[in-house]
Amino acid sequence: MKGQQLQEAARGVMEGARPREAPPHPAVSPVAERLAELLADVAHLDEVPLDSNFFDDLGADSLVMAHFCARVRNRPDLPPVSMRDVYRHPTARGLAVALLDSTPPSPGSELPGPPALPRGQAPAPAPPTGRPHRVLCGALQLLAFFGYAFLVAVVAAQGYEWISAYRHLLDAYLRSVVFGAALLLVLCALPVIAKWLLFGRFTPRRFRVWSLTYFRFWLVKTLIRSSPLVLFAGSPLYPLFLKALGARIGRGVTILSRSAPVCTDLLTVGDGTLVRKDTLMSCYHAADGVIETGPVTLGRGAVVGEVTVLDIGTRLGDASRLGHASSLHTGQAVPDGEHWQGSPAQPADGDFQEVEPARCGTGRRAVHGTLLVLTVLLVYMPLAVGCLDVLLSRVLEASAVVKDGATVLYADLLVVTAVVFFGALMAALLVLATVPRLLGLLVRPGRTYPLFGFHYSVHRTIALMTNRKSLTRLFGDSSCIVHYLRWIGYRLTPVEQTGSNFGTAVKHESPYLSRVGTGTMVADGLSLMNAEYSSTSFRLSPTVIGAHNFLGNRITYPSGGRTGDNCLLATKVAVPVSGPIRHDVGLLGSPCFEIPRSVARDSTFDELTDGGGLRRRLAAKNRHNAVTMACHLLTGWMYFFCVTLLFAFAASRYPAWGTGALALANAALLPFTFLYYVLLERAVIAAHPPEPLFCSIYDRRFWRRERYWKVPSETYLHLLDGTPFKTVVWRLLGVRIGARVFDDGCHMTERPMVAIGNDCTLNSGSVLQCHSQEDGTFKSDRSALGAGCTVGVGALVHYGVTVGDGAVLAADSFLMKGETVPENARWAGNPARPLDESGGAR
Repeated sequence: MKGQQLQEAARGVMEGARPREAPPHPAVSPVAERLAELLADVAHLDEVPLDSNFFDDLGADSLVMAHFCARVRNRPDLPPVSMRDVYRHPTARGLAVALLDSTPPSPGSELPGPPALPRGQAPAPAPPTGRPHRVLCGALQLLAFFGYAFLVAVVAAQGYEWISAYRHLLDAYLRSVVFGAALLLVLCALPVIAKWLLFGRFTPRRFRVWSLTYFRFWLVKTLIRSSPLVLFAGSPLYPLFLKALGARIGRGVTILSRSAPVCTDLLTVGDGTLVRKDTLMSCYHAADGVIETGPVTLGRGAVVGEVTVLDIGTRLGDASRLGHASSLHTGQAVPDGEHWQGSPAQPADGDFQEVEPARCGTGRRAVHGTLLVLTVLLVYMPLAVGCLDVLLSRVLEASAVVKDGATVLYADLLVVTAVVFFGALMAALLVLATVPRLLGLLVRPGRTYPLFGFHYSVHRTIALMTNRKSLTRLFGDSSCIVHYLRWIGYRLTPVEQTGSNFGTAVKHESPYLSRVGTGTMVADGLSLMNAEYSSTSFRLSPTVIGAHNFLGNRITYPSGGRTGDNCLLATKVAVPVSGPIRHDVGLLGSPCFEIPRSVARDSTFDELTDGGGLRRRLAAKNRHNAVTMACHLLTGWMYFFCVTLLFAFAASRYPAWGTGALALANAALLPFTFLYYVLLERAVIAAHPPEPLFCSIYDRRFWRRERYWKVPSETYLHLLDGTPFKTVVWRLLGVRIGARVFDDGCHMTERPMVAIGNDCTLNSGSVLQCHSQEDGTFKSDRSALGAGCTVGVGALVHYGVTVGDGAVLAADSFLMKGETVPENARWAGNPARPLDESGGAR
């Protein structure tokens, strides 16, 4: 359904969903007239009738209405308005009635303010940190990196020499197992020892970034999150690791999230609690250049949904539930037995999907953990050592000719790395089409299985094998992605090819239970929840997305999602799991509410998706995307070759230089990585830097933007999280970033289109995204953060946004496109809206 048909369908749904308006307030007409005048000025209209629908009758879109809300908030004679108010009351008269006769927020719906302090106690001022502190902290972080590189070189060299002295094949295998066990023990024990020696027990406190206290904190955080035990999330070993770090973890706890908490002494988890994947509960956050630590408490039998944020000073009561795509802000507590959802969370009416428990005692967990460790030691470690032995042997043989001519060594490595790199790609595609399908026959959907048994191991193996980020990045944003997803088991038939059916990030629990209707397009970051869990059991269920939908960024879609055909699911929306099935409507926010499925601006390029010209335009896009994919593979292989060459040279110098050769190679790897990908990104955008766009997905300018997203890597940037070096790299990538900015893990999609003022604080998991796609229309604009701003944990800032000096965006907030945040304001929620002085929503 396109164009006018979409608008008529959306109009019918919105008219049926409009709330009953209260009796007219005496001041309604004057306020409504002033609102109409402002909207006419913003939308460049001659007149705005008081009862005309903003979207259906006047053709406004969310960007226009965001500018309208900003103008209203600047008028002292008008009550403040948010985008949620506009969508719920899409006429000037209805909006005036709602603003004048609004009732106080219900319990739990208020957006919390800062945590209350005991009477008479003021927050202790943190000592200021100037340039000397940043330089000293950076120097210590650099020294720590070089020390770690040297330690790894020593251990690897000694271990390899000991293993290479084997007498027969069985002796080599046994030596590999012993060395692997010792290495695993050291890597697992190192963060625990460092935490207790450097920081002791974490307590609620505040300290400045770049201080010596912060350096110790950063070192502990880095070691914890780089521990191999983080990869064991979802196993009984992970809670034991957190216990060793000081967390109070009860019996029968299951944690599926790989985002490891840092201030573990402040984490309390009761018996039988479940924490699902992609949950952020670090027990700290950064605000205004200060690290604040605080407790996170989960009661007995609590369940934390996927893609959730638990800020410091939060609590879930016994047997309580926090829904998916939700968050608890500082000071929020969910009472015992209640189900809350939203960002920030509030009591929910819908039922929480439960999985019946199964027998899963301590013995079962112990056996599973033991078998997991044995698999790593007896299978993975010997394979890794064997592959390293073959590679080094080949390199050392070739290094004998370096004295006569290094060209032979280079040519030899070119062939070897090309065979390994491209051969691994072909082998991975072959394995993904066979092995997981055979394993999938062993786990039946709809049947409840206990955790940590045979069926659970099979399920986790399937999920691990088929969620290959490198392959979805390679095929995403092109026509190839639908073929790849069908290759690994998705049900997408029949396919309406657009060339952008899925983005570069798609994940699932089971590909064989993932079904997407014809004509549906997905922007990026979709997570299909094909499995439901309890702390003792799991059950697979199909996840079905209807036809002719559009899904925005970072959406988690549950197996019981109540959406049908022709829906728009906005960025970070909480998909409903109760109530009627939604059709021909848009959904926004967490908790979600209805918005128009489409507006006039989004149908600007609809004619390009119809008729005979579509085949020609799609063919041109496919050719451009094919070159992009080839560039992605070529640059990835060149990086692999350069790294191999670096360590080949170190191996050839090892007899003369000893361990120092490997240590130098380890130390040079990180700066080389930064230099390589910075130069690559600058080369990609040299002729066509990212700029504001409003175009079709069949416009060449959009194809260039897809190349910009795909060819340069981005994951390497997180190696610099929490260091002053990251702002240096941001500047090299084109970000207009000020001084003394603290970045603890922010992601920026279009670096040259972002401006960040001095003394800003960017928390982990935050995103500055300067674009949006809705159906076949692409929109992009610049965003700017003023000086002293704070972007909370997991928050997302959309395009065309201006944030004033000193403003704060709370955790997990979604600041919509075109919004203007005043100076020193505090906004929170999804979508974000301003808070009053008491911390409640305005």
